[in-house]
Amino acid sequence: MAVYKLFPTKDASLYSEFPSTNTGLDQILEASTYLKSGTPYVSRYLIEFSTTEIQNVLNNKVGSSSFATYLRNYSALVTSLNTDSKLEVKTVSGSWNMGTGKLGYSPAVENGCSWIWRNYSGSNAWVSTGSDSYANPVYSQSFSYGSTTDINVDVTPSILSWYSGSIPNDGFLVKQPDAVEFVQNPNVVTTFKYFSIDTNTIYPPSLEFKWDDYTFNTGSSTNTILGSAETFMSVYNNEGVYYSESVARMRLAAIPKYPLQTFSTASEWTTNFYLPENVSTYAIKDTTTNEFVVDFDSDYTKISADYSSSYFDVYMNGLEPERYYTILIKTVLDGTTKVFDEDIMFKVVNG
Repeated sequence: MAVYKLFPTKDASLYSEFPSTNTGLDQILEASTYLKSGTPYVSRYLIEFSTTEIQNVLNNKVGSSSFATYLRNYSALVTSLNTDSKLEVKTVSGSWNMGTGKLGYSPAVENGCSWIWRNYSGSNAWVSTGSDSYANPVYSQSFSYGSTTDINVDVTPSILSWYSGSIPNDGFLVKQPDAVEFVQNPNVVTTFKYFSIDTNTIYPPSLEFKWDDYTFNTGSSTNTILGSAETFMSVYNNEGVYYSESVARMRLAAIPKYPLQTFSTASEWTTNFYLPENVSTYAIKDTTTNEFVVDFDSDYTKISADYSSSYFDVYMNGLEPERYYTILIKTVLDGTTKVFDEDIMFKVVNG
């Protein structure tokens, strides 16, 4: 299974309160509703990814495999959630310029998109203020108290439309539903703030491609399937440091802690075992924050096997460079789900 991430080429927030102000270099993207002196205001944001990069992923990596693509945004601040709070993701219709402004600049920068304008103040107004978008599809994600506030929305239909050329790629618009925008009611005021491409954190937005490259073909290997929950787990070819543009095939060594005694002349301690088929997955955590950057996924992070060993491929481009990461392995042994966190670590560096 494979996970590959693209990062935006541009993003910006649009504010009805500041209709000509550009925010293209802000570290925060905002899709909020709020009141000032009883007057309702709205913010929305735009985010776009390279068509060339999308085509490259689908042509040269995904190929003919089944796949799904998710818009991922990571929350900086979300407040005043209601029981039915929701964000919508729509496909933008019309090009726009990111600009170099920030909210709060004085004087305001107006050299990019804003609530009124696509390109810069006085040039090419949106047909509908706050960005133009196609009526369909409309993707959505609901939020409630205690739930995750990160955005993880399947946008595969739009990716397919851009790839086929049936509509131009002008990115996504993220907003709250019309029913709660410009409402003079403090009970429906909600703040949604997310990290932008200009963030100094490890949480930039991304377009996450997941596809099925799973295979379990051990050929004439004499290695057997692991059955013991008491097992040593490692990546025996872990180089420790990887360049950010590289792809690493991580090969697993799975050896029971208490092997059955046999009359074989070979040591049981040197015999590698395969992880069970179809039920073994991997995940990757940021070692410092302990947060998952690639989570366990029964569809898209299953562990494959060939003649040599169990393995999985990691595309380093989706991991922030100059950071350490930890690999976790999950499988089913003796009828019990087991997660191995054996401090299998590596670092990603630029290059």
